[in-house]
Amino acid sequence: MRFTRNKKTDSRFNNKSTIRPLFKRKKFCRFTAEGIKHIDYKNVDLLKDFIAENGKIIPARITGTKSFYQRQLNVAIERARFLALLPYTDRH
Repeated sequence: MRFTRNKKTDSRFNNKSTIRPLFKRKKFCRFTAEGIKHIDYKNVDLLKDFIAENGKIIPARITGTKSFYQRQLNVAIERARFLALLPYTDRH
């Protein structure tokens, strides 16, 4: 026997945490705004802004970086990791 759900009585749809904020900041490419043509792997302070606490590279859909610069960013972070300028994980 199959049960049907009613959206009004289902607790999943009545959760107040699903309400979205009224104002959402528009994402923009930081490299385009600053006029950066090439991302340098030696600029560790810039690269750290695009790495999460656990060491993963933050995706472009979250940072708002254009795909052209996201590819350069990935290469620069990998080079900096290889030269031990950046850690691979948070445990180093």
